[in-house]
Amino acid sequence: MRIKKIKAAVVGFGNVGKESAIAIKESPDMMLAGIILRNPAKIPEVKEQIQNIKIVTDIRQLGEIDVVILAIPSRAVPEVAPTYLKMGINTVDSFDIHGDAVMNLRKDLDKIAKENNSVSIISAGWDPGTDSVVRTLMEIIAPKGLTYTNFGPGMSMGHTVVVKSIEGVENALSMTIPMGTGIHKRMVYVKLKPGYDLEKVAYAIKKDPYFINDETYVYEVNDVGSLIDVGHGVHMERKGVSAKTHNQRIKFSMSVTNPAATAQIMVAAARAGLKQRPGCYTVLEIPPVDFLFGDKEELLKRL
Repeated sequence: MRIKKIKAAVVGFGNVGKESAIAIKESPDMMLAGIILRNPAKIPEVKEQIQNIKIVTDIRQLGEIDVVILAIPSRAVPEVAPTYLKMGINTVDSFDIHGDAVMNLRKDLDKIAKENNSVSIISAGWDPGTDSVVRTLMEIIAPKGLTYTNFGPGMSMGHTVVVKSIEGVENALSMTIPMGTGIHKRMVYVKLKPGYDLEKVAYAIKKDPYFINDETYVYEVNDVGSLIDVGHGVHMERKGVSAKTHNQRIKFSMSVTNPAATAQIMVAAARAGLKQRPGCYTVLEIPPVDFLFGDKEELLKRL
């Protein structure tokens, strides 16, 4: 039976954007309709990296689109997502600012999506995202107790993007170093633009909401590129109580190439979004089976 393919476009073409394009191409139920760049000056550069794919600055140049993958910085999502939702096009993002920011974004986009018969899936990365699902499963098994989420060691894409946006920074890398029990150090390496003072740049980095709650060290280097390794990982542990039985221990670990994992989850969420009613959802609110390609009954039987 011939599958009607989901027409997907990718907004942005950084590390996650590139991997999103690949993940869409590898999905049997999807087709990559094009790449959307917010900065026209980047079109020639992207054309050198990807062949036979439309690269545009306006989604209307791509014809009918079912969903867009927002491979853009988290802080740009609240501004960019409504543009597509108001056109009746579904969106998926990997918004990674934890806490109230996620819930505020969900509330704002839910209203817009419902008014325009579209679906937004937010925070569809691996944390928040699939790690959120794992934490939930741990609490199902042991409702009382404590869960610790330890990231890394590895490159944090969200934190790196933030550092690159700081005035005076030419290039940057932010590494997450786990200290245990959910406590982390941030090791930041920056190449400064001429005339900028490391102490002032470091102060701006440490005061940013992304870093303010963690022990952060900032170092000046001549070549950031030689330090970059996009590998990352997470190790989660829960020690808790099932009914009245104590000392229940649950662990989950993974080591991943950060952009590829994030992109794959976003593409799966694009599929899941087309199965939901209009509105805005986090990954936690969607049945896991909806993220997978294939016949639902067969998936249930196998899994």
